[in-house]
Amino acid sequence: MRRIKAAIVISLLLLTVTACGIGGSDSQSLTVYSGRSEEFIGPFLADFEAESGIKLNIRYGDSAELAAQILEEGENSPADIFISQDAGALGAVAQDGLFKKLPDELLSLVPASFKASSGQWVGLTGRARVFAYDPRAVTTLPTSIDDLTEPSWSSKFGIAPTNASFQAFVTALRIIRGDEAAKNWLTKIVANNPKLFEKNSQIVEAIDAGQIQLGLVNHYYTWEVSKALGREINAVNGFFGPGDAGNLINVSGAGVFNTSKNQSLAHKLIEYLLTEKTQKRFVSETHEYSVLPNVITPSGQPTLKEIGAPIVNLDSLKDLKQTQELLIKVGLL
Repeated sequence: MRRIKAAIVISLLLLTVTACGIGGSDSQSLTVYSGRSEEFIGPFLADFEAESGIKLNIRYGDSAELAAQILEEGENSPADIFISQDAGALGAVAQDGLFKKLPDELLSLVPASFKASSGQWVGLTGRARVFAYDPRAVTTLPTSIDDLTEPSWSSKFGIAPTNASFQAFVTALRIIRGDEAAKNWLTKIVANNPKLFEKNSQIVEAIDAGQIQLGLVNHYYTWEVSKALGREINAVNGFFGPGDAGNLINVSGAGVFNTSKNQSLAHKLIEYLLTEKTQKRFVSETHEYSVLPNVITPSGQPTLKEIGAPIVNLDSLKDLKQTQELLIKVGLL
């Protein structure tokens, strides 16, 4: 009798442990592929974990590289959600049919210009392309990206061709001017001997150090480097003329995978990142633009309407592969 009772108790314990494994920590977790750096998005994801009780298993990397990995993994990807630094990487994944359409209640939070027309991804923050420059060295500002092909700029500027934001800009240039014109511009840029960097922050640091005079970056990197160094730096943002491709406004964003078994949890994460409270934190703590209407603009920056950005459908930035092939042809990759 005692053996029978012991067996029953053990069986009940095993059932309890199994049930906890099914409905407990495993089901309340998300695997996140993040093309946003840990420095930028990490604190927000940590707060979401603390507030929601949902565990996040996060893999950080470059957005373009993660997109390529996701396309290679296909339906075997272990990820639930992809947070990208730019719309181009999101579009490349969506084009392959790997994202599930997001709920209307999430999509309705964001203006049409900051989400996929298919509803497969949604913007989280806005970022403007700018040229950062050293005001000690640059007295005549460029008014177009074409100015950087002039001999007077030879060896004085920097770019980050492996970075997703630069590749999104090149994709936009292809859309605005056509492939051949984009190739001609890149060829002239290469001939003008730019300094090559891996990250936007490295470009700004080089400007501050007097190693180069100007660089193509996202607007918030001058703020980020200044904050990291704890001082005012010798690098400020400038904008090209209205409509110039160098003024592209892009977004970071997120999409949820068809194969995810935790889609509702992934939606909760996106919803959290799109709350007005979190969006205001993005503006104040990362200096990015909010994708929600009527949220304050980053300190010292023009409003999105004042920038004079080119008209580019962010959905069209998905042709990442052809852009990378073009960068390979001209010797930048």
